[in-house]
Amino acid sequence: MSEPPKAERRPIVTAPLVVAGVCLVIPFIAILWVGSYAKTDPAFIGIPFFYWYQMAWVLISTGLTSIAYVIVRRHERARKAGAQR
Repeated sequence: MSEPPKAERRPIVTAPLVVAGVCLVIPFIAILWVGSYAKTDPAFIGIPFFYWYQMAWVLISTGLTSIAYVIVRRHERARKAGAQR
């Protein structure tokens, strides 16, 4: 006797995953839009804006990536807990 076909597991797009995606896209937009920061003023401790803006985004990107990671992990745990019931 043949087995019934298994149901395909499709990824479900939910609000937390959208928020996580937005957290990951924001740094790309901020850095790829060069015209917004291609200038020397305002300088910060003698460093031109062009450089410190990019360095600030390294730290901001780290925070946003961490937030996205936490959101996705919580979502996966909740989904697995719901599937076990």
